[in-house]
Amino acid sequence: MASGLVLIDKPQGWTSHDVVAKMRGVLGTRKVGHAGTLDPMATGLLILGVDSGTRLLQYLLGKDKTYRATIRLGETTQSDDADSPVEQAIDASSISTLEMDQAINELTGEIEQIPSSVSAKKIDGKRAYDLVREGKEVQLKPKSITIHSFERLGEPVVSGQAVEVEVEVRCSSGTYIRALARDIGIELKVGGHLTALRRTDISEFKVSDATTMEQEPVVVPMIEAATSLFSATEITSDQETDLRHGKRIVLESAASNLAATRDGALIALIESVGSEYKSMAVFEAQA
Repeated sequence: MASGLVLIDKPQGWTSHDVVAKMRGVLGTRKVGHAGTLDPMATGLLILGVDSGTRLLQYLLGKDKTYRATIRLGETTQSDDADSPVEQAIDASSISTLEMDQAINELTGEIEQIPSSVSAKKIDGKRAYDLVREGKEVQLKPKSITIHSFERLGEPVVSGQAVEVEVEVRCSSGTYIRALARDIGIELKVGGHLTALRRTDISEFKVSDATTMEQEPVVVPMIEAATSLFSATEITSDQETDLRHGKRIVLESAASNLAATRDGALIALIESVGSEYKSMAVFEAQA
C-alpha cells in the first residue's frame, strides 16, 4: 500500500482509535494515525495518514473544519451532548427563530470558549472526563477560538417543550461544537445540548471524497496530499540533494511554507528562514 492520506467517513459509535485499528489491518501496515479525533457520537470526515503520510498529519491539526450539527434547546446534559442523561428541562417551544439567530450571531467571530467539562482536556495531568466520573467539580479555562461562520439550516422543529435546530459551523481547530450547543442554550436561558454531529470538511479535504468502513480505502498520494496543504514549488536536482543533506536552498517565493517537488514526486516540506528555505520534513522520492 502506497504512502499518503486516507479519507474515511466515520460511522456513529466508532471511536477514532477503532477506525485506526481497523484500517491497520485493511491497509496492511501498523503505521497509521489520524488527524484530529471525532467523538463516538459524531460521524463524518476522519483523515488517516498511512506510512510516510503520518508525517503530514501534524500540518492538518491546526486547519479549519466544517461541521453540520443538530442542537436540542430546552434540555441540558452533563456532557453537553446526547451521550449523557438530561439533567434539566425548560420549555423552549416559544423561542423564535429571530432569538435563535441572535444567539448564533453572538457566538460568531473570535470568541472565548470554555470547553465541555466532559472533555479530554487535562487538569493537573488528569483528563477532565475522568475527574467528572470521580464526582469532582471541573473548571476549565476559556480558550480563544474563531467561528468563521455559524448558520441555521432550515426551520426549527418543535418536539414537546424542546426545539431542535440544524446548524452549519466553520471554525478554527480546537472548537467544541457541543460547547456551542450549550452556550446557545445559555444565551436563550433554556439550556441546550448536541444531538447529532457530522464533520464535512477539514481544510481542502471533504467527506464527499471519503470512503466508508465497508469500502476499499483510497489513498491520496503524497504529492497530491501535500500540495493540498501547501503551495508547490519545483526544485532542481542540486536543490533536492541539498535538502536531503540538511542544507538550505534559495527560492524566489514569498510563501512561508512550501511543498518542494521534482519530477512528479514530493521531496520535502520546507519553511522560509530569512531569504532561504530549510526542510521541515524530507520524504523518500515517490509520487
